[in-house]
Amino acid sequence: MPWHYIDPGQTQQNAFIESFNGSLRDELLNEEIFGSLDDARRNLALWRYDYNTVRPHSSLANQTLQ
Repeated sequence: MPWHYIDPGQTQQNAFIESFNGSLRDELLNEEIFGSLDDARRNLALWRYDYNTVRPHSSLANQTLQ
C-alpha cells in the first residue's frame, strides 16, 4: 500500500491527530514549565498515561480503559 500524505493546509484530513495535538497543547504544554528534558519527558509520560487509560473516551461511551 503506498503512503498517503496529508495535503498541506488540510488538517481536517486527519482530525484524530489534530484533536490529540490540541489536547496535548491545552492540557500539558500550555500549563507546564519544564525545568529539563527529563522533567518534560516525565510529565509527558504521566499525561499520556492519564489520556490513554484514566480519562473517559467518547468512543467508549465515556468509559475509561481501566
